[in-house]
Amino acid sequence: MTVSLTRFLPILDWGRNYSISTFSGDLSAGIITAILLIPQAMAYSALAGLPPEVGLYASIAPPILYAFFGSSRTLAVGPVAVASLMVAYALSTIAEQGSSDYLSAALVLSVLIALCFLIIGVLKLGFLTEFLSHPVMAGFTSAAALMIAFSQLTPFSGLSERLHFFDLFSPNGISNTINGINATTLAIGLFSMVLLYIFRKYLEALLRKIPALDPFAQGLSKTGPLIVLILTTFTVMAFDLSETAAVPIIGLIPEGIPAFQVPDFSAGLVSDLLPSALLITLISYVESVAIAKVLAARRRQKLNVNQEALGLGFANLGSGFTGGSPVCGGFSRSVVNFAAGANTQGAAIITALLIAMTLAFFTPLFYFVPKTVLAAIILVAILDLVDVKGFLKNLRYDKADGIAEGVTFVSVLLLGIETGLTIGIGMSLLLHFWRSSRPHIAVVGQVDNTEHFRNIKRHKVKTYPHLLAVRIDESLFFANATYLETFLLSEVAANKEITDVLLICSAINTIDGSALHTLEMVQKELSDGGVILHFAEVKGPVMDRLQQTDFFNHNQNIQVFLSTYDAFKVLSEKGNPLLNNPEWSI
Repeated sequence: MTVSLTRFLPILDWGRNYSISTFSGDLSAGIITAILLIPQAMAYSALAGLPPEVGLYASIAPPILYAFFGSSRTLAVGPVAVASLMVAYALSTIAEQGSSDYLSAALVLSVLIALCFLIIGVLKLGFLTEFLSHPVMAGFTSAAALMIAFSQLTPFSGLSERLHFFDLFSPNGISNTINGINATTLAIGLFSMVLLYIFRKYLEALLRKIPALDPFAQGLSKTGPLIVLILTTFTVMAFDLSETAAVPIIGLIPEGIPAFQVPDFSAGLVSDLLPSALLITLISYVESVAIAKVLAARRRQKLNVNQEALGLGFANLGSGFTGGSPVCGGFSRSVVNFAAGANTQGAAIITALLIAMTLAFFTPLFYFVPKTVLAAIILVAILDLVDVKGFLKNLRYDKADGIAEGVTFVSVLLLGIETGLTIGIGMSLLLHFWRSSRPHIAVVGQVDNTEHFRNIKRHKVKTYPHLLAVRIDESLFFANATYLETFLLSEVAANKEITDVLLICSAINTIDGSALHTLEMVQKELSDGGVILHFAEVKGPVMDRLQQTDFFNHNQNIQVFLSTYDAFKVLSEKGNPLLNNPEWSI
């Protein structure tokens, strides 16, 4: 009972051994992560088309709930860039940004995502994330990064009207865009970007030169966004730029911590948002588990992917019922949390409490925050998301993966996030099935007088005219069994001397019903032509199932050899060997 409860509530595991030294690391990490999260939360909330306080609300209850249910000790949960963009895309067809309906739909979306996560956790469906291949994720992330960057050009340059993508290809659109730019806003944005980049690139090295700060350099170097936020806010306030230069600012943020509220559910709204909720859940899950695994491995800690789904589910549930947007584990924020000394999720609880205090007492300080700074924070944060080198690497190594990544990238840009991502996933699965239906099949021979057998196209080996020895490097199932049948019958038809065919099954883990039927047909066709089918190196579980079938029991000529070497010793007696000396091929 205790073990089950600890597994369901990981906080009971690390909480019972909590100490002062553990708390000191969590305290420093909690403070530094809060400093990073405050500007990020507001920026990502704006990216989702929501008021800035919504991002802060999503940074209180969710981290605390994840601390109770999540299995990662250092994952930092909150709003993230890619998920925020997907939220904006999902809500764009539901209601107009800034309206009460838009905000209500965002809360419903958070709860739907929570339910998706909880279903994954309860049914232990964590393995589903493995069907989203890395190339598809990379293509989606790169396209999303460009979409995020484009969406931020409006607040970054102070445009009064939202910039549309096709405006860049129209002479009138370009002219109107240039004329609509607020020069002061653009200058503040560019200054913020340069300063953020300098902090990101050089602040850590500078801090390491100060002995007292060296242990915290990596964490403190991530506080650049808050420094830039404070500096630009003070500048706007001191020179009254919101009035004299029409620089857009955040304005009034409601004071106080979020209250419990029940989202306004309706059957129509739920059905409209459910497809988006499924995709956001999938992307958020993959992103969260990926960074959680990396951080857990660094400290040799265990990570339970199904428990992660539960943790993220309760986190989003808390967000939806406290006025927050959807959340997941953030890569940069989690790395900062880890580097700043976080030992447990106690750091996340400290971060949440600090943000709650900020909302309760310090929201007036955010009144003059220029919106262009939030855009600059996002633009700098996504610099690394467009991975051109990774695409070229995938394309060189595996053209199919490169094509899947490219198709996903183009589809997301041209057709939208949901359609593009669906096409990418479909392409990835289609390529997987296509490759599975074309298993690698090698005709092998004996290396000298050893017990080793290699591909005749790659090695100088000994073969026999009457014996066709074939190794299948894939399990046999309905999609690839016909390919094997065609290969064997073609080889036998091309060589009239063949009297025996040996299937080497060392790489076959399963043979399904369709494949068994195909083997029966192959055996009959070969037998009609005077050719005997044999097997070697059949794995135990596969052999157990085959022995229960009529295929083995009613065919007395079929021999099953323990090893390929044993098979060659017996079957080679029918003929003289030939020495194959083909050129090495790759």
